[in-house]
Amino acid sequence: MNFVALTMLTGDRSKYFGLVFAIAFSTMLLENQVSIFAGILQRTTSQIVDVTDAPIWVMDPRTEYAEEVKPLNSNALLRVRGVSGVRWAVPLFKGIPRLQAPDGRFRQAILMGLDDSTLVGAPRRMLLGSIESLQGPDAIIMDRAGYRFFYPEGPLELGKVFEMNDRRAKLVGIAEPSAPFATFPVVFSRYSEALRYVGPERNLMSFILVKPRDGVAPEELCRKIERTTRLRAATTEQFARQTIGYYLRNTGIPVNFGITIALAFIVGAVVAGQTFYMFTLDNLRYFGALKAIGVTDGRLTGMIVLQALVVAGLGFAIGTGLCAGYFEVTLQKTATRGIVLRLDAIAVTACVMAVIVLIASLLSIRRVLVLEPAAVFRG
Repeated sequence: MNFVALTMLTGDRSKYFGLVFAIAFSTMLLENQVSIFAGILQRTTSQIVDVTDAPIWVMDPRTEYAEEVKPLNSNALLRVRGVSGVRWAVPLFKGIPRLQAPDGRFRQAILMGLDDSTLVGAPRRMLLGSIESLQGPDAIIMDRAGYRFFYPEGPLELGKVFEMNDRRAKLVGIAEPSAPFATFPVVFSRYSEALRYVGPERNLMSFILVKPRDGVAPEELCRKIERTTRLRAATTEQFARQTIGYYLRNTGIPVNFGITIALAFIVGAVVAGQTFYMFTLDNLRYFGALKAIGVTDGRLTGMIVLQALVVAGLGFAIGTGLCAGYFEVTLQKTATRGIVLRLDAIAVTACVMAVIVLIASLLSIRRVLVLEPAAVFRG
């Protein structure tokens, strides 16, 4: 009976390929949009999750997300260091100065000013140079994508001289940090150098990075810092979720991607489901003939389920392969680096496709089960 079911399925090639194409297209669209959506949201927290040395971030109480901060004064650092349970606390600067190459090409950059003595928050993956090179005068480390904006051709080279807000900056390292939300170059320097690049203001300290003592839970220390200093303290995970929540509430990202994902589901549910149901209707005479010769309802149900699983499995595999090929190509592009096909997106899409196929199968099974075998031999 399984051979008969597969023969019926592939007998009408146009409907068969139409079913496979509808599921493949829906699969590719769902996996593509879910992965890009998750990748973009992950980018909003890139400067947060890249700091692996300290699990706690201290900031102004009204700070909503990582890109918009109110600077703290120097006394805040001393107050945080005085909280019991704090092993060490260091300042971190985050700003957006103007970076200019010798040929006049310029762009805004994300400048991360690291503590002069510890360099907490430095990039972990260095392509050229070393983190310790930041101790030199005017020294900066730039991400590879930012370097390629200024020098798109040729090998990576150190020693390039830039102007940052009309001040000299010498490239001593090239790193590969996480891709930021805005496609600006990411630049690292010492905290004192960062303040010099930005210019004089009364308060310039963006965040305080805190390491708890051994045996002190980060969440507990956060609450203690807030009670003692009246500042906001959050773990890396909490601050990342807070930043993602801001973008979800205040930007059009979830609406735009939500519409596309909904359309992909509708394409899969309506087109594939309706096509499979129509396929069953067109083959009712064969199902009726099988019932007339004594094939049980359970066997007929198994045949329909087999047909649905074959179509769904083949379409899902093709769609996933096409989506993987797409990300393999775009992964090499500067603007889309770091956005990959996610396993959770594949799992969610597989569940969605299973629901679509289940609904289509139930409709088809019901139509076959209520079929009278005698109807096959009428007129």
